[in-house]
Amino acid sequence: MTQNMIRLSDLSRDEQLNMGDGIYSPIGNAAYGVNGDKVGTVRDALVDPSTGAIRFLIVDVGGWFSSKEVLVPVGHARIDDSGVYFDSLTKDQVGAMQAYTYGEMYTDTSLMEDERVLRGTQDEAAYRETAYRTPDRLQLLEERLVVNKERFAAGSVSVGKRVETRQEQVEVPLQREEVVITRHEVTDARPVEGAVLGDNATVRVDLEAERAAVGKQAFVTEEVELGKRTVTETQTVTETVGKEVLEVNRDGNIEVDGDINRRS
Repeated sequence: MTQNMIRLSDLSRDEQLNMGDGIYSPIGNAAYGVNGDKVGTVRDALVDPSTGAIRFLIVDVGGWFSSKEVLVPVGHARIDDSGVYFDSLTKDQVGAMQAYTYGEMYTDTSLMEDERVLRGTQDEAAYRETAYRTPDRLQLLEERLVVNKERFAAGSVSVGKRVETRQEQVEVPLQREEVVITRHEVTDARPVEGAVLGDNATVRVDLEAERAAVGKQAFVTEEVELGKRTVTETQTVTETVGKEVLEVNRDGNIEVDGDINRRS
């Protein structure tokens, strides 16, 4: 009966979305028996992969230093906000069930022995009619996007300097000396003693001039300061989410009272 079933925890999110989605996850809830005695903790569930319906709850009934998992048919469960309740089962009954190990063979013999423990004096047919029935109340799960923000290094800005060159012209007034020759005519000619014609007498005049001496000097023309500021932008995040919806299976010509599609 359990050979084709799989653990609820083994279902991937995408598989859950493809199977009709009447799935309630009781994993981690405390399990209580008659008089509110705690019988253990729900560790997992066995699910029919074709419909997504829970068939068995895997309950750890071990003590502080031991672990023993048993299969309790889901029809025994009453779902409440505070946990899972087996109102018709005692702690001793649940503890007396066969140990179950996922992946190992859970034989029909073991299943029948567990049923005898759980049903007590109840008729076998009547017991099976209710033992595997889905609880009256299921919590339907819905995925919602939870977006967190994290900081990361988006990049960096380096500021440096480089030299650009250009041709610049500057007009500089320069002075230079020139020879000025002034000739005067002598009207009263005078004799010159000892003068001989053809004597190569010369007069030397040194001239001075200015020339441009070009140099370069650096000047501060601009100062640059570096800082940071925070800007906020809105980003749209798209993701696929799943939602569990109630699935009601009818066996025979029956009617269901109430609007199963309406949320109360």
